[in-house]
Amino acid sequence: MNPRSLHPLAWWLWALALGAAALRTTNPFLLGLLVAVAWLVVAARHPNAPWARSFGSFVRLGVAVMVVRLLLQVLFGLRLPGHVLFTLPSADLPHWAAGVTLGGPVTSEALVSAFSEGLQLAALLACVGAANSLASPYRLLRSMPAVLYELGVVVTIALSFAPQAALSAQRVRDARRLRGRPHRGLAGLRGLAVPVLETALERSLQLAASMDSRGYGRRAAVLDGRRRLTQAAGLIGALALTIGVYGVLDEAAPGGLGIPMLVVGLVSLVASLILTSARSTRTRYRPDPWRWPEWGTVVAGVAVLAVLVVAANVDGDALRPAYSPLTVPALPLLPIVGVLIAGLPALLTPRLPEDRL
Repeated sequence: MNPRSLHPLAWWLWALALGAAALRTTNPFLLGLLVAVAWLVVAARHPNAPWARSFGSFVRLGVAVMVVRLLLQVLFGLRLPGHVLFTLPSADLPHWAAGVTLGGPVTSEALVSAFSEGLQLAALLACVGAANSLASPYRLLRSMPAVLYELGVVVTIALSFAPQAALSAQRVRDARRLRGRPHRGLAGLRGLAVPVLETALERSLQLAASMDSRGYGRRAAVLDGRRRLTQAAGLIGALALTIGVYGVLDEAAPGGLGIPMLVVGLVSLVASLILTSARSTRTRYRPDPWRWPEWGTVVAGVAVLAVLVVAANVDGDALRPAYSPLTVPALPLLPIVGVLIAGLPALLTPRLPEDRL
């Protein structure tokens, strides 16, 4: 297999499928395994580029989210019955704040439940960070179809903010260390936040200006009837796709709602893209190929989501364990195998070229 970079859309579809799978479970073992699989693929296939160093930042952000979730549970969370660890001073709240408490007894069951929910958010952030580290935002924009150029510019600028912020943070930290100023802990963070945000925003605006000067978003004339048909197909596809995603992710959704609406949405969006392709006035230089490694990467990600959807119907308690009373969550074999399948892109995708290692 010749060394080359994988199509960026394949990495994003793989990562989004992993993120959707993380939303299907609160089992800490499965969530930890999802994060480990994402880390393994990033370690094996991330290029040596500034935007590819943001995975660690997303992981640290996930850890911060878990800490905040535990603090919110201690201060305002629902008081689950169980083994009381300590008791905080409490206060009575108005009747309209039903379900919210201020202080009171903190149980181990409540902390474990909050930890699992925070870990779910951290796993979702890790999946997004893996996509940011594996897929070049510039190549992703270049792969956008004509109808999505304007949206692609906006998304590319948004996606480039996190990698640019990580790169700016490293530069500011090195500069502060060379000047003998604090660069770690709270003292270093106080002098890090403003220059990092300013530099990241400035670079994103420069990227937007360069895209605009090169004619991104320019369209050819099209008949009004075709334009209305394209807009209607796009609107119907977006609505159907939204309903379908809700039906797949939410276990309480009516049965048979998710997959049919996903199919209708995808067909409508594909029809809209085909109808709008005539409006493109731009050609591509060296387009990224889509071959069997891309298909294998997407299938590996979708397989995880499909396995967890099936497992939720077979043994939902294993995916969303109850912690009152406090018990060790089970290790379901089928979801574990599905999550391990998601790590296959680390072995089946081509190696990166030497200049990108």
